[in-house]
Amino acid sequence: MATFSSFREFYPYYLGEHADLRCRRLHFAGSWVVLLVVAVTIASANAWWLLLAPVAGYGFAWVGHYVFEKNRPATFTHPLYSLMGDWRMFWDVLRGRVRLR
Repeated sequence: MATFSSFREFYPYYLGEHADLRCRRLHFAGSWVVLLVVAVTIASANAWWLLLAPVAGYGFAWVGHYVFEKNRPATFTHPLYSLMGDWRMFWDVLRGRVRLR
């Protein structure tokens, strides 16, 4: 297992684990679904909706890893950095720094 002293050091590794565009697209879609779940939670004032957030986020991501990347998600070895990496990659896609096509 690789060790990292900072998120800055981890992020290039994280992007390398998401080289397949289909995996990245699934991560991006899952992140949008998580944001939608949060919006529904706020709009409905029903916190039970939040139970769907990890299912959506991890569900999309893990399909991308197991079906397309053929690797094990970094969530299992670096859970916090992996979560941070997912949202950083999402933001980088929105800013055009990481491509989806």
